[in-house]
Amino acid sequence: MSSPLPPSGSSGAPRLECVPNVSEGRRPEVLERLAAAVAAVPGVALLDASRDPDHHRSVLTLAGDAAPLVAALLALYEVALAEVDLTRHRGAHPRIGAVDVVPFVPLDAVPMSEAVAAARELGRRVAERFALPVHLYEEAATAPHRRRLAEVRRGGFEALAERLADPRWQPDFGPPRAHPTAGATAIGARDFLVAANAILDTDDLALAREVARTVRESSGGLPAVRALGVALPSRGCVQVSMNLVDHRLTSPAAAFAAVEAEARRRGARVVERELIGLVPQAALEGEGKTEAEHHELRRLREEWGGRTLEGRLDAPSATGEGEAGQR
Repeated sequence: MSSPLPPSGSSGAPRLECVPNVSEGRRPEVLERLAAAVAAVPGVALLDASRDPDHHRSVLTLAGDAAPLVAALLALYEVALAEVDLTRHRGAHPRIGAVDVVPFVPLDAVPMSEAVAAARELGRRVAERFALPVHLYEEAATAPHRRRLAEVRRGGFEALAERLADPRWQPDFGPPRAHPTAGATAIGARDFLVAANAILDTDDLALAREVARTVRESSGGLPAVRALGVALPSRGCVQVSMNLVDHRLTSPAAAFAAVEAEARRRGARVVERELIGLVPQAALEGEGKTEAEHHELRRLREEWGGRTLEGRLDAPSATGEGEAGQR
């Protein structure tokens, strides 16, 4: 199943982005160790790193060619498995692993096949080195029913033993049993995804879930939008947490305009627009199809303009010399 990794690009521009998600968001020192581990690998740029105590999750954005990225990610797994015990982990975000998901994203005109090859090579080496069960998802999936991350992660860490006993959910690499403290891991290849949260001025979780259900595609809402209502106990409020899996179909501005409209119908409003990771510049372009979208787009350009993928790649910290980008 594993394919040889392609040679590094001669232009010096990174060929892949990678966005590992680690199930630890409450200890800043752990995020610092994770960031240091990946940034120390020559040829890898750490473009962004953030953590959320309510989701109990950290997200890092890396760029590089396949071989150095795989090396950096193995270092990240090493730190995460030493630091994260899922038997004591409770957070708002679904998870199956200490290193929960690791998607590879091709940059510019790089073919998806390179991201798939990197995902499969990492999966093979993670299973061999750490005895972790590995599921491949999205473009790297080995069967149609394994493509969607939500299906791979269904039931969470607590249901892994039962899930891995099902022949349909045997891991692609590694043992057919959960690691006692680190669970399993999902490694994939996909296009750009914009992860964004709409913070509401209420602590009404039912309201946030209603709004999420209204705007997400699976309930008849906006195309290419996945959404959940999530409580944020540390902040005394709730959020609508969204993944925009194709910003060309639904832009961040359109998604926030829809959430704002639905929240206002229920007596609430959006008070903060969070970006997790980075955003492609194209997602902030255009004028918006409605006045509400135009207003949201202007706001997002002001608030997110310094966090575009292209901007970070062009920054000195993206030279591949191992320096961390802004966190």
